Amino acid sequence: MSIVDDIKSRYKGGSLLMRFIYINIAVFVVLRLAGFISFLISGSSATIVQWVELPSNLHDFLRQPWTLITYMFSHYDVMHILFNMLWLYWLGRIFLEFFNPRQMGGLYVLGGIGGAALYLACYNLIPHLASQHSLMLGASASVLAIVVAIALYRPDYPISLFFFGSISLKWIAIITIFIDIIGIENNNMGGHIAHLGGALVGLWFGLAIKQGHDITSWINRCIDSVVMLFKKRNAKDKRTRSHERESSYKYHKSTSSGSSSATAKDKGNTKNATTSVDEEKLDEILGKLKQSGYAALTDEEKEFLFNASRKR
Repeated sequence: MSIVDDIKSRYKGGSLLMRFIYINIAVFVVLRLAGFISFLISGSSATIVQWVELPSNLHDFLRQPWTLITYMFSHYDVMHILFNMLWLYWLGRIFLEFFNPRQMGGLYVLGGIGGAALYLACYNLIPHLASQHSLMLGASASVLAIVVAIALYRPDYPISLFFFGSISLKWIAIITIFIDIIGIENNNMGGHIAHLGGALVGLWFGLAIKQGHDITSWINRCIDSVVMLFKKRNAKDKRTRSHERESSYKYHKSTSSGSSSATAKDKGNTKNATTSVDEEKLDEILGKLKQSGYAALTDEEKEFLFNASRKR
């Protein structure tokens, strides 16, 4: 089994949590390779990443609306993706102890959208931010939504940390949010704002689930609709290819039968040929005709076959 086949097998057999991690890693690898190639050609890799980054300017965002989704699956810094994927793996597994994978996937997407919404709102409504141009990528808002949601649902869930021992999950969430709040003034202002947006979505999920409402149900229905659309398109393409193969098979079968009939007639006509006909060469031509059809014969062989039939 090749490396690609092994990766495909692991992805198909993995849980939804692991699939999200695989997608993030795959996008990271593609971006780094594309960035390296772009750097060799033009001396800059920024243009590649801008296709998946979420722009703060509303007009730029409307020209690249897909970045609302792509940004939450994209990383370019090694430590950034390492921290986010470890965070997603550890807290995602805890989340799945109490909720199903669809809820986790829906919350991941909703958390990313919530982070993007707060990010765009701040950069377009706050006067001193509106003049700034910022770009954002990373799964932090999505991951923080999962962290806050499970911390609100099971606040006293114990987490073992190096040097600190066992600590309640609620304190993990509180400390993380506090770091984001005091970090807004640093260079990663947009990132911290998005983190808080994801945290608000996680808070919304936790409060709603206690009241018996699942806020991820509608986003999962939307995702299901998109998936079914692609499945129907793939099924249609497969049926078209199958029909083409079947038509091609029938055509070749019909051609082969016609060639076989022509060969039988030619054999019957040449049995009474005069002794001047080269029987060995004639048999060779007839064998070729039977195997490959009349079109495969050379002009010389066609002429020889024609003359042999006339001498019958």
